[in-house]
Amino acid sequence: MALPDGLLDAVRNYLDITWTDAEGDIKLTGIITRGMKYLDAAAGEELDYSAEDKPRELLMDYCRYVRSNALHEFQVNYLPELLALQNQKEVERYREENSDL
Repeated sequence: MALPDGLLDAVRNYLDITWTDAEGDIKLTGIITRGMKYLDAAAGEELDYSAEDKPRELLMDYCRYVRSNALHEFQVNYLPELLALQNQKEVERYREENSDL
């Protein structure tokens, strides 16, 4: 899974990583990729992380929590937002499937 253009730099900025670290970028790219897969699975579809919207916001916070070794805390603290995202995507899929009725 390739990262959208500029996403790594945006996450680095969000996490206040201002220094150059090639090995750290490899690690952060893995965290971002896993976060995208996690959020895509929660939403039931591939999300757009290039737009300044809820999926990108959740991904940034996912990365912050994982980087702090607190993934479980993310799952607990963001459960309402993850469920809201899941419900929103369900409604959108339902509307698309039933738009011709």
